[in-house]
Amino acid sequence: MPDQLVRVSAHHMDPDEFRRAGHAVVDWIADYWATVEQRPVAPADPPGTVAAALPSEPPTTGGEPVEAILADLDSIVVPGLTHWQHPGFFGYFPGNTSGPSVLGDLVSSGLGVQGMLWASSPACTELETVMMDWLAHLLDLPQRFRSTGPGGGVIQDSASSATLVATLAALHRASGGRWRHTGIDRRYRAYTSMHGHSSIEKAVRIAGLGGDGIRSIEVDPDTQAMLPGALRAAIEADLTAGDVPAVVVATIGTTSTTAVDPLPEIGAICAEYGIWLHVDAAYAGAAAVCPELRWTHAGLEYADSYCFDPHKWLLTGFDCDAFWVADRAELIEALTVLPEFLRNAASESGAVIDYRDWQVPLGRRFRSLKLWFVLRWYGTEGLRAHIRSGVALAERFAERVRTDERFELAAAHPFSLVCFRLRADDDTNAALLASTNATGRVHLTHTRVAGRYTLRLAVGSPQTTEAHIDEAWTLLSEAATSGKLRRSWRGAARGGAGRGA
Repeated sequence: MPDQLVRVSAHHMDPDEFRRAGHAVVDWIADYWATVEQRPVAPADPPGTVAAALPSEPPTTGGEPVEAILADLDSIVVPGLTHWQHPGFFGYFPGNTSGPSVLGDLVSSGLGVQGMLWASSPACTELETVMMDWLAHLLDLPQRFRSTGPGGGVIQDSASSATLVATLAALHRASGGRWRHTGIDRRYRAYTSMHGHSSIEKAVRIAGLGGDGIRSIEVDPDTQAMLPGALRAAIEADLTAGDVPAVVVATIGTTSTTAVDPLPEIGAICAEYGIWLHVDAAYAGAAAVCPELRWTHAGLEYADSYCFDPHKWLLTGFDCDAFWVADRAELIEALTVLPEFLRNAASESGAVIDYRDWQVPLGRRFRSLKLWFVLRWYGTEGLRAHIRSGVALAERFAERVRTDERFELAAAHPFSLVCFRLRADDDTNAALLASTNATGRVHLTHTRVAGRYTLRLAVGSPQTTEAHIDEAWTLLSEAATSGKLRRSWRGAARGGAGRGA
Protein backbone atom coordinates (compact mmCIF):
# COMPACT_ATOMS: atom_id res chain seq x y z
CA MET A 1 0.00 0.00 0.00
CA PRO A 2 2.75 2.59 0.76
CA ASP A 3 4.33 1.92 -2.67
CA GLN A 4 0.97 2.49 -4.34
CA LEU A 5 0.58 5.83 -2.55
CA VAL A 6 4.02 6.89 -3.72
CA ARG A 7 3.21 6.02 -7.31
CA VAL A 8 -0.05 7.96 -7.19
CA SER A 9 1.56 11.05 -5.65
CA ALA A 10 4.19 11.05 -8.37
CA HIS A 11 1.48 12.09 -10.84
CA HIS A 12 0.92 15.40 -9.05
CA MET A 13 2.58 18.48 -10.55
CA ASP A 14 5.13 19.74 -8.05
CA PRO A 15 5.87 23.48 -7.67
CA ASP A 16 8.92 23.38 -9.94
CA GLU A 17 7.00 21.54 -12.67
CA PHE A 18 4.16 23.99 -12.28
CA ARG A 19 6.54 26.94 -12.57
CA ARG A 20 8.00 25.60 -15.83
CA ALA A 21 4.61 24.70 -17.29
CA GLY A 22 3.09 27.96 -16.08
CA HIS A 23 5.70 30.02 -17.89
CA ALA A 24 4.92 28.08 -21.07
CA VAL A 25 1.17 28.69 -20.70
CA VAL A 26 1.59 32.42 -20.00
CA ASP A 27 3.85 32.70 -23.02
CA TRP A 28 1.24 30.89 -25.09
CA ILE A 29 -1.50 33.31 -24.00
CA ALA A 30 0.69 36.34 -24.71
CA ASP A 31 1.51 34.98 -28.17
CA TYR A 32 -2.19 34.34 -28.79
CA TRP A 33 -3.06 37.94 -27.94
CA ALA A 34 -0.24 39.20 -30.13
CA THR A 35 -1.42 37.21 -33.14
CA VAL A 36 -5.20 37.00 -32.69
CA GLU A 37 -5.81 39.74 -35.26
CA GLN A 38 -4.22 37.53 -37.93
CA ARG A 39 -6.79 34.77 -37.40
CA PRO A 40 -10.30 34.51 -38.87
CA VAL A 41 -12.67 35.87 -36.23
CA ALA A 42 -14.93 32.80 -36.39
CA PRO A 43 -14.34 29.25 -37.67
CA ALA A 44 -15.74 28.03 -40.97
CA ASP A 45 -15.51 24.29 -40.25
CA PRO A 46 -18.74 22.26 -39.92
CA PRO A 47 -20.13 21.05 -36.58
CA GLY A 48 -18.27 18.12 -35.10
CA THR A 49 -14.86 19.07 -36.46
CA VAL A 50 -13.20 19.57 -33.08
CA ALA A 51 -14.86 16.53 -31.50
CA ALA A 52 -13.72 14.34 -34.39
CA ALA A 53 -10.11 15.39 -33.84
CA LEU A 54 -10.11 14.30 -30.20
CA PRO A 55 -9.55 10.74 -28.90
CA SER A 56 -12.73 8.87 -27.97
CA GLU A 57 -11.28 7.80 -24.60
CA PRO A 58 -9.22 9.55 -21.93
CA PRO A 59 -5.48 8.78 -21.60
CA THR A 60 -4.57 5.85 -19.36
CA THR A 61 -1.14 6.76 -18.07
CA GLY A 62 -1.05 10.55 -18.23
CA GLY A 63 2.18 12.43 -17.81
CA GLU A 64 2.00 14.19 -21.16
CA PRO A 65 4.27 17.24 -21.25
CA VAL A 66 2.62 20.63 -21.36
CA GLU A 67 4.27 21.23 -24.75
CA ALA A 68 2.22 18.38 -26.24
CA ILE A 69 -0.99 19.77 -24.76
CA LEU A 70 -0.24 23.25 -26.09
CA ALA A 71 0.51 21.80 -29.52
CA ASP A 72 -2.93 20.17 -29.62
CA LEU A 73 -4.42 23.40 -28.33
CA ASP A 74 -2.93 25.13 -31.37
CA SER A 75 -3.90 22.52 -33.92
CA ILE A 76 -7.31 21.34 -32.65
CA VAL A 77 -8.95 23.83 -30.30
CA VAL A 78 -7.92 27.30 -31.48
CA PRO A 79 -9.06 26.77 -35.10
CA GLY A 80 -12.52 25.96 -33.76
CA LEU A 81 -12.85 29.08 -31.64
CA THR A 82 -14.75 32.28 -32.18
CA HIS A 83 -12.17 34.81 -31.06
CA TRP A 84 -13.95 37.19 -28.70
CA GLN A 85 -10.69 39.06 -28.08
CA HIS A 86 -10.23 39.77 -31.81
CA PRO A 87 -10.30 43.51 -32.67
CA GLY A 88 -12.78 42.66 -35.45
CA PHE A 89 -15.20 40.88 -33.12
CA PHE A 90 -18.34 43.03 -33.13
CA GLY A 91 -20.96 40.41 -32.27
CA TYR A 92 -23.41 40.16 -29.36
CA PHE A 93 -21.81 42.34 -26.66
CA PRO A 94 -18.11 42.47 -25.83
CA GLY A 95 -16.82 39.79 -23.49
CA ASN A 96 -13.31 41.06 -23.10
CA THR A 97 -10.68 40.07 -20.65
CA SER A 98 -7.35 41.76 -19.93
CA GLY A 99 -3.92 40.91 -18.63
CA PRO A 100 -4.67 41.99 -15.05
CA SER A 101 -7.91 40.01 -15.05
CA VAL A 102 -6.19 36.83 -16.25
CA LEU A 103 -3.52 37.22 -13.58
CA GLY A 104 -6.16 37.69 -10.89
CA ASP A 105 -7.97 34.58 -12.11
CA LEU A 106 -4.70 32.66 -12.06
CA VAL A 107 -4.10 33.62 -8.44
CA SER A 108 -7.69 32.66 -7.59
CA SER A 109 -7.27 29.26 -9.21
CA GLY A 110 -3.93 28.75 -7.51
CA LEU A 111 -5.31 29.55 -4.08
CA GLY A 112 -8.28 27.24 -4.62
CA VAL A 113 -10.33 29.13 -2.03
CA GLN A 114 -13.93 28.17 -1.25
CA GLY A 115 -15.69 31.37 -0.24
CA MET A 116 -19.12 30.13 0.80
CA LEU A 117 -18.80 31.55 4.33
CA TRP A 118 -16.77 34.29 5.92
CA ALA A 119 -15.35 31.58 8.17
CA SER A 120 -14.32 29.42 5.20
CA SER A 121 -11.92 32.17 4.07
CA PRO A 122 -12.34 35.61 5.64
CA ALA A 123 -10.22 37.52 3.11
CA CYS A 124 -12.29 36.14 0.21
CA THR A 125 -15.46 37.65 1.67
CA GLU A 126 -13.99 40.92 2.86
CA LEU A 127 -12.14 41.69 -0.38
CA GLU A 128 -15.37 41.06 -2.32
CA THR A 129 -17.34 43.41 -0.08
CA VAL A 130 -14.77 46.17 -0.53
CA MET A 131 -14.55 45.61 -4.31
CA MET A 132 -18.33 45.92 -4.61
CA ASP A 133 -18.16 49.18 -2.68
CA TRP A 134 -15.35 50.34 -4.97
CA LEU A 135 -17.51 49.59 -8.00
CA ALA A 136 -20.49 51.36 -6.42
CA HIS A 137 -18.28 54.41 -5.93
CA LEU A 138 -16.93 54.13 -9.47
CA LEU A 139 -20.46 54.13 -10.93
CA ASP A 140 -21.78 56.64 -8.35
CA LEU A 141 -24.56 54.25 -7.34
CA PRO A 142 -27.05 55.33 -4.64
CA GLN A 143 -25.76 55.08 -1.07
CA ARG A 144 -28.39 52.47 -0.24
CA PHE A 145 -26.38 49.91 -2.23
CA ARG A 146 -23.20 50.32 -0.17
CA SER A 147 -22.21 47.77 2.47
CA THR A 148 -21.96 50.57 5.04
CA GLY A 149 -25.76 50.80 5.01
CA PRO A 150 -28.59 48.25 4.87
CA GLY A 151 -27.70 47.08 1.36
CA GLY A 152 -24.60 45.74 -0.27
CA GLY A 153 -23.14 43.98 -3.26
CA VAL A 154 -22.12 40.49 -4.26
CA ILE A 155 -20.52 38.93 -7.34
CA GLN A 156 -22.81 36.58 -9.27
CA ASP A 157 -21.69 34.51 -12.24
CA SER A 158 -23.90 36.40 -14.70
CA ALA A 159 -26.79 38.82 -14.97
CA SER A 160 -29.03 35.78 -15.53
CA SER A 161 -28.29 34.59 -12.00
CA ALA A 162 -28.73 38.11 -10.64
CA THR A 163 -32.19 38.32 -12.20
CA LEU A 164 -33.15 34.93 -10.77
CA VAL A 165 -32.00 35.90 -7.28
CA ALA A 166 -33.86 39.22 -7.51
CA THR A 167 -37.00 37.39 -8.64
CA LEU A 168 -36.82 35.01 -5.68
CA ALA A 169 -36.37 37.88 -3.23
CA ALA A 170 -39.28 39.71 -4.88
CA LEU A 171 -41.52 36.66 -4.49
CA HIS A 172 -40.57 36.42 -0.84
CA ARG A 173 -41.61 40.04 -0.34
CA ALA A 174 -44.79 39.82 -2.44
CA SER A 175 -45.95 36.75 -0.52
CA GLY A 176 -45.33 38.29 2.88
CA GLY A 177 -42.75 35.58 3.56
CA ARG A 178 -45.02 32.66 2.67
CA TRP A 179 -43.03 31.82 -0.49
CA ARG A 180 -40.14 30.48 1.59
CA HIS A 181 -42.37 27.88 3.26
CA THR A 182 -45.32 27.20 0.97
CA GLY A 183 -43.93 28.09 -2.44
CA ILE A 184 -46.14 29.55 -5.18
CA ASP A 185 -49.52 29.77 -3.49
CA ARG A 186 -51.18 32.14 -5.96
CA ARG A 187 -50.54 33.70 -9.37
CA TYR A 188 -47.63 36.12 -9.20
CA ARG A 189 -46.64 38.34 -12.09
CA ALA A 190 -43.38 39.70 -13.43
CA TYR A 191 -43.08 42.58 -15.91
CA THR A 192 -40.41 43.62 -18.37
CA SER A 193 -40.06 45.35 -21.70
CA MET A 194 -40.69 43.36 -24.85
CA HIS A 195 -36.93 43.87 -25.39
CA GLY A 196 -36.03 42.54 -21.94
CA HIS A 197 -33.38 39.83 -21.95
CA SER A 198 -34.41 36.19 -22.39
CA SER A 199 -32.89 35.44 -18.97
CA ILE A 200 -35.82 37.28 -17.39
CA GLU A 201 -38.28 34.78 -18.83
CA LYS A 202 -36.00 31.94 -17.76
CA ALA A 203 -35.79 33.31 -14.21
CA VAL A 204 -39.58 33.57 -14.01
CA ARG A 205 -39.98 29.98 -15.20
CA ILE A 206 -37.35 28.64 -12.81
CA ALA A 207 -39.06 30.50 -9.97
CA GLY A 208 -42.23 28.55 -10.73
CA LEU A 209 -44.40 31.28 -12.26
CA GLY A 210 -44.68 29.57 -15.62
CA GLY A 211 -44.22 31.06 -19.05
CA ASP A 212 -47.40 33.11 -18.72
CA GLY A 213 -46.18 34.59 -15.45
CA ILE A 214 -44.27 37.27 -17.31
CA ARG A 215 -45.92 40.32 -18.84
CA SER A 216 -44.17 41.70 -21.92
CA ILE A 217 -44.69 45.47 -21.86
CA GLU A 218 -44.90 47.50 -25.06
CA VAL A 219 -42.13 49.89 -25.98
CA ASP A 220 -41.97 53.33 -27.50
CA PRO A 221 -41.60 52.83 -31.27
CA ASP A 222 -38.99 55.57 -31.45
CA THR A 223 -36.83 54.88 -28.39
CA GLN A 224 -37.56 51.13 -28.01
CA ALA A 225 -37.88 51.79 -24.25
CA MET A 226 -40.63 50.48 -21.98
CA LEU A 227 -43.81 52.57 -21.90
CA PRO A 228 -44.69 53.43 -18.27
CA GLY A 229 -48.38 53.81 -19.14
CA ALA A 230 -48.44 50.29 -20.58
CA LEU A 231 -46.75 48.97 -17.43
CA ARG A 232 -49.33 50.63 -15.20
CA ALA A 233 -52.16 49.25 -17.31
CA ALA A 234 -50.78 45.70 -17.07
CA ILE A 235 -50.39 45.98 -13.30
CA GLU A 236 -53.93 47.30 -12.89
CA ALA A 237 -55.33 44.50 -15.07
CA ASP A 238 -53.56 41.86 -13.01
CA LEU A 239 -54.72 43.36 -9.73
CA THR A 240 -58.28 43.36 -11.03
CA ALA A 241 -57.89 39.69 -11.92
CA GLY A 242 -56.68 38.88 -8.41
CA ASP A 243 -53.06 38.32 -9.41
CA VAL A 244 -50.10 39.62 -7.40
CA PRO A 245 -47.56 41.89 -9.14
CA ALA A 246 -44.19 40.77 -7.76
CA VAL A 247 -41.31 42.20 -9.78
CA VAL A 248 -40.57 44.66 -12.56
CA VAL A 249 -37.30 44.27 -14.46
CA ALA A 250 -36.24 47.50 -16.15
CA THR A 251 -33.27 47.55 -18.50
CA ILE A 252 -30.45 50.03 -18.99
CA GLY A 253 -29.14 49.06 -22.42
CA THR A 254 -31.38 46.39 -23.92
CA THR A 255 -29.71 43.60 -25.84
CA SER A 256 -31.20 44.44 -29.22
CA THR A 257 -30.61 48.19 -29.34
CA THR A 258 -29.26 49.37 -25.92
CA ALA A 259 -32.52 51.20 -25.23
CA VAL A 260 -32.78 52.72 -21.75
CA ASP A 261 -36.05 52.20 -19.93
CA PRO A 262 -37.34 55.34 -18.13
CA LEU A 263 -36.43 54.48 -14.53
CA PRO A 264 -37.91 57.59 -12.85
CA GLU A 265 -41.39 56.82 -14.16
CA ILE A 266 -41.09 53.04 -13.75
CA GLY A 267 -39.63 53.42 -10.27
CA ALA A 268 -42.45 55.68 -9.15
CA ILE A 269 -45.00 53.10 -10.33
CA CYS A 270 -43.20 50.31 -8.48
CA ALA A 271 -43.08 52.41 -5.31
CA GLU A 272 -46.79 53.18 -5.61
CA TYR A 273 -47.74 49.51 -5.81
CA GLY A 274 -45.02 48.11 -3.56
CA ILE A 275 -43.42 46.06 -6.35
CA TRP A 276 -39.78 45.00 -6.34
CA LEU A 277 -37.80 46.86 -9.02
CA HIS A 278 -34.76 45.09 -10.43
CA VAL A 279 -32.59 47.03 -12.89
CA ASP A 280 -30.65 45.01 -15.45
CA ALA A 281 -27.71 47.04 -16.76
CA ALA A 282 -25.64 44.02 -17.75
CA TYR A 283 -23.89 45.68 -20.69
CA ALA A 284 -24.44 49.40 -20.36
CA GLY A 285 -23.93 49.77 -16.62
CA ALA A 286 -20.18 50.01 -17.19
CA ALA A 287 -20.75 53.27 -19.08
CA ALA A 288 -21.55 54.98 -15.76
CA VAL A 289 -17.86 55.08 -14.90
CA CYS A 290 -17.96 58.15 -17.15
CA PRO A 291 -19.84 61.07 -15.51
CA GLU A 292 -21.25 62.20 -18.88
CA LEU A 293 -23.00 58.82 -19.29
CA ARG A 294 -24.56 58.63 -15.83
CA TRP A 295 -27.82 60.05 -17.13
CA THR A 296 -28.72 56.42 -17.79
CA HIS A 297 -28.96 55.85 -14.02
CA ALA A 298 -31.49 58.60 -13.32
CA GLY A 299 -34.16 57.05 -11.11
CA LEU A 300 -31.93 54.27 -9.80
CA GLU A 301 -32.75 55.38 -6.26
CA TYR A 302 -36.08 53.54 -6.70
CA ALA A 303 -34.40 50.18 -7.39
CA ASP A 304 -34.46 47.31 -4.93
CA SER A 305 -31.68 45.57 -6.85
CA TYR A 306 -29.30 46.40 -9.68
CA CYS A 307 -26.67 44.54 -11.67
CA PHE A 308 -24.09 45.03 -14.38
CA ASP A 309 -21.42 42.80 -15.91
CA PRO A 310 -17.79 43.88 -15.56
CA HIS A 311 -17.14 40.87 -17.79
CA LYS A 312 -18.79 42.65 -20.71
CA TRP A 313 -17.31 46.12 -21.06
CA LEU A 314 -15.04 46.59 -18.07
CA LEU A 315 -12.03 44.45 -19.02
CA THR A 316 -12.77 41.72 -16.47
CA GLY A 317 -12.90 38.14 -17.71
CA PHE A 318 -16.03 36.06 -17.55
CA ASP A 319 -17.63 35.29 -15.15
CA CYS A 320 -18.24 38.39 -13.06
CA ASP A 321 -21.63 40.04 -12.55
CA ALA A 322 -21.88 42.81 -9.96
CA PHE A 323 -25.23 42.62 -8.14
CA TRP A 324 -26.47 44.97 -5.42
CA VAL A 325 -29.52 45.05 -3.18
CA ALA A 326 -30.91 47.97 -1.23
CA ASP A 327 -31.84 45.75 1.73
CA ARG A 328 -29.65 42.70 2.18
CA ALA A 329 -31.85 41.41 5.01
CA GLU A 330 -34.69 40.71 2.55
CA LEU A 331 -32.40 38.75 0.26
CA ILE A 332 -30.83 36.73 3.06
CA GLU A 333 -34.21 35.93 4.61
CA ALA A 334 -35.45 34.62 1.27
CA LEU A 335 -32.44 32.43 0.49
CA THR A 336 -30.73 31.36 3.69
CA VAL A 337 -30.50 27.68 4.55
CA LEU A 338 -28.22 26.72 7.45
CA PRO A 339 -27.36 23.06 7.97
CA GLU A 340 -25.50 22.11 11.13
CA PHE A 341 -22.19 21.53 9.36
CA LEU A 342 -22.06 25.21 8.31
CA ARG A 343 -22.75 26.66 11.75
CA ASN A 344 -19.92 28.70 13.22
CA ALA A 345 -19.36 31.40 15.81
CA ALA A 346 -18.65 34.18 13.32
CA SER A 347 -21.88 33.64 11.40
CA GLU A 348 -23.96 33.41 14.56
CA SER A 349 -22.46 36.64 15.86
CA GLY A 350 -24.09 38.55 12.99
CA ALA A 351 -20.89 40.52 12.49
CA VAL A 352 -19.93 39.00 9.12
CA ILE A 353 -21.36 38.51 5.65
CA ASP A 354 -21.92 34.96 4.42
CA TYR A 355 -22.32 35.28 0.65
CA ARG A 356 -23.78 31.77 0.37
CA ASP A 357 -27.06 33.45 1.40
CA TRP A 358 -26.89 35.90 -1.52
CA GLN A 359 -26.96 33.39 -4.38
CA VAL A 360 -28.35 30.05 -5.58
CA PRO A 361 -25.26 27.81 -5.25
CA LEU A 362 -23.45 27.24 -1.97
CA GLY A 363 -19.90 27.28 -3.31
CA ARG A 364 -18.13 30.43 -4.43
CA ARG A 365 -14.95 31.19 -6.37
CA PHE A 366 -12.62 34.00 -5.33
CA ARG A 367 -13.83 36.21 -8.21
CA SER A 368 -13.09 39.52 -6.54
CA LEU A 369 -9.35 38.97 -7.05
CA LYS A 370 -9.62 39.67 -10.78
CA LEU A 371 -11.63 42.83 -10.06
CA TRP A 372 -8.97 43.92 -7.60
CA PHE A 373 -6.24 43.40 -10.19
CA VAL A 374 -8.21 45.21 -12.92
CA LEU A 375 -9.19 48.20 -10.80
CA ARG A 376 -5.67 48.67 -9.47
CA TRP A 377 -4.05 48.30 -12.90
CA TYR A 378 -6.36 50.61 -14.87
CA GLY A 379 -7.66 52.97 -12.20
CA THR A 380 -10.70 55.16 -12.73
CA GLU A 381 -9.13 57.13 -15.55
CA GLY A 382 -7.99 54.05 -17.44
CA LEU A 383 -11.45 52.52 -17.34
CA ARG A 384 -13.05 55.78 -18.42
CA ALA A 385 -10.65 55.98 -21.35
CA HIS A 386 -11.65 52.46 -22.41
CA ILE A 387 -15.38 53.24 -22.30
CA ARG A 388 -14.97 56.55 -24.11
CA SER A 389 -12.93 54.89 -26.82
CA GLY A 390 -15.74 52.40 -27.48
CA VAL A 391 -18.34 55.16 -27.65
CA ALA A 392 -16.20 57.21 -30.04
CA LEU A 393 -15.53 54.25 -32.33
CA ALA A 394 -19.23 53.44 -32.49
CA GLU A 395 -19.98 57.03 -33.42
CA ARG A 396 -17.34 56.84 -36.14
CA PHE A 397 -19.11 53.84 -37.63
CA ALA A 398 -22.57 55.42 -37.24
CA GLU A 399 -21.37 58.47 -39.15
CA ARG A 400 -20.43 56.20 -42.06
CA VAL A 401 -23.97 54.79 -42.04
CA ARG A 402 -25.60 58.23 -41.87
CA THR A 403 -23.71 59.51 -44.88
CA ASP A 404 -24.39 56.55 -47.18
CA GLU A 405 -27.80 56.59 -48.85
CA ARG A 406 -27.84 52.81 -49.17
CA PHE A 407 -27.94 52.34 -45.38
CA GLU A 408 -29.99 53.54 -42.43
CA LEU A 409 -29.58 53.57 -38.67
CA ALA A 410 -32.24 51.50 -36.95
CA ALA A 411 -31.95 52.92 -33.43
CA ALA A 412 -30.12 55.44 -31.30
CA HIS A 413 -26.59 54.50 -30.23
CA PRO A 414 -25.80 56.09 -26.85
CA PHE A 415 -23.07 53.55 -26.05
CA SER A 416 -20.87 51.41 -28.31
CA LEU A 417 -23.52 49.44 -30.21
CA VAL A 418 -24.74 50.56 -33.63
CA CYS A 419 -27.88 49.00 -35.15
CA PHE A 420 -28.17 49.53 -38.89
CA ARG A 421 -29.39 47.93 -42.12
CA LEU A 422 -29.49 48.30 -45.84
CA ARG A 423 -32.58 49.95 -47.27
CA ALA A 424 -33.67 46.55 -48.45
CA ASP A 425 -35.69 43.52 -47.44
CA ASP A 426 -34.77 41.11 -44.64
CA ASP A 427 -33.23 38.49 -46.92
CA THR A 428 -30.87 41.03 -48.43
CA ASN A 429 -29.74 42.22 -45.03
CA ALA A 430 -29.22 38.63 -43.89
CA ALA A 431 -27.14 38.03 -47.00
CA LEU A 432 -25.11 41.16 -46.27
CA LEU A 433 -24.34 39.88 -42.76
CA ALA A 434 -23.38 36.42 -44.00
CA SER A 435 -21.20 37.80 -46.78
CA THR A 436 -19.36 40.19 -44.48
CA ASN A 437 -18.78 37.61 -41.74
CA ALA A 438 -17.55 35.10 -44.32
CA THR A 439 -14.47 37.27 -44.90
CA GLY A 440 -13.19 36.19 -41.49
CA ARG A 441 -12.05 39.75 -40.79
CA VAL A 442 -15.07 40.80 -38.74
CA HIS A 443 -17.96 39.17 -36.95
CA LEU A 444 -21.33 40.92 -36.50
CA THR A 445 -24.67 39.60 -35.27
CA HIS A 446 -28.27 40.63 -35.91
CA THR A 447 -31.57 41.39 -34.20
CA ARG A 448 -34.99 42.67 -35.21
CA VAL A 449 -36.04 46.27 -34.68
CA ALA A 450 -39.67 47.11 -35.37
CA GLY A 451 -39.95 43.65 -36.94
CA ARG A 452 -37.17 44.27 -39.47
CA TYR A 453 -33.91 42.34 -39.80
CA THR A 454 -31.16 44.58 -38.41
CA LEU A 455 -27.39 44.24 -38.17
CA ARG A 456 -25.57 44.98 -34.91
CA LEU A 457 -21.98 46.20 -34.57
CA ALA A 458 -20.85 46.15 -30.94
CA VAL A 459 -17.47 47.69 -30.11
CA GLY A 460 -15.62 46.65 -26.99
CA SER A 461 -12.24 45.01 -27.56
CA PRO A 462 -9.34 47.02 -26.13
CA GLN A 463 -7.46 46.19 -29.35
CA THR A 464 -10.09 47.72 -31.65
CA THR A 465 -8.95 50.92 -33.34
CA GLU A 466 -10.28 53.31 -35.96
CA ALA A 467 -8.60 51.16 -38.59
CA HIS A 468 -10.71 48.16 -37.59
CA ILE A 469 -13.90 50.23 -37.68
CA ASP A 470 -12.99 51.52 -41.12
CA GLU A 471 -12.22 47.99 -42.30
CA ALA A 472 -15.62 46.78 -41.11
CA TRP A 473 -17.31 49.59 -43.01
CA THR A 474 -15.30 48.87 -46.14
CA LEU A 475 -16.24 45.19 -46.04
CA LEU A 476 -19.93 45.99 -45.56
CA SER A 477 -19.89 48.66 -48.25
CA GLU A 478 -18.18 46.39 -50.76
CA ALA A 479 -20.55 43.52 -50.01
CA ALA A 480 -23.53 45.85 -50.47
CA THR A 481 -22.18 46.88 -53.88
CA SER A 482 -21.88 43.32 -55.16
CA GLY A 483 -24.32 41.94 -57.78
CA LYS A 484 -27.47 40.59 -56.16
CA LEU A 485 -27.22 42.76 -53.06
CA ARG A 486 -26.92 45.95 -55.15
CA ARG A 487 -30.05 45.15 -57.14
CA SER A 488 -31.98 44.39 -53.95
CA TRP A 489 -31.20 47.57 -52.08
CA ARG A 490 -31.77 49.75 -55.13
CA GLY A 491 -35.17 48.19 -55.60
CA ALA A 492 -36.03 48.85 -51.97
CA ALA A 493 -34.83 52.45 -52.21
CA ARG A 494 -37.07 53.06 -55.23
CA GLY A 495 -39.90 51.63 -53.16
CA GLY A 496 -39.43 54.41 -50.61
CA ALA A 497 -37.74 52.77 -47.61
CA GLY A 498 -37.77 55.27 -44.77
CA ARG A 499 -34.70 56.92 -43.26
CA GLY A 500 -33.52 55.34 -40.00
CA ALA A 501 -32.96 56.92 -36.64
